[in-house]
Amino acid sequence: MTAEIVYLALGSNLGDRQAHLDSAVSALREIRGLEVLRVSRVVETPALLAHAGASAQPLYLNQVVEASCSLEPDGLLSAVRAIEANEGRVRRERWSSRTLDIDIVLFGERIVDTPELTVPHPEMTRRAFVLGPLRELSPALRHPVNGLSIEALWRALSA
Repeated sequence: MTAEIVYLALGSNLGDRQAHLDSAVSALREIRGLEVLRVSRVVETPALLAHAGASAQPLYLNQVVEASCSLEPDGLLSAVRAIEANEGRVRRERWSSRTLDIDIVLFGERIVDTPELTVPHPEMTRRAFVLGPLRELSPALRHPVNGLSIEALWRALSA
């Protein structure tokens, strides 16, 4: 497979948040078929309270990683889930706090829609904690579905 540029959004709001992000980036560097190219700065953001009855959560640290990837999307998903598990991630409730969350935000120009993975990430255009760091790395990058640049998506979100 030809290598494609992928963007991964990392987040942590439990334990030593910075250590979880640092460990995740180090682990990503060890994946065969993935080459980390750039890493955004870390931003601190409030948790999304996306469903009724959600309780307050600790603040998140978030960042985006740009990488060259020769894996298939399902292979990358398996690798990032293993990294999450290694950092103590337990999947219980959908919107709960976590030691580490790694989302595949973009995978080249691909559109993936399987029961396990949706790319582009369906919520990325509404999340400042994804668009801000992504904008830092690639403001001219275009969303493969709506064709808008990350800069335009950021401006629309910030308006």
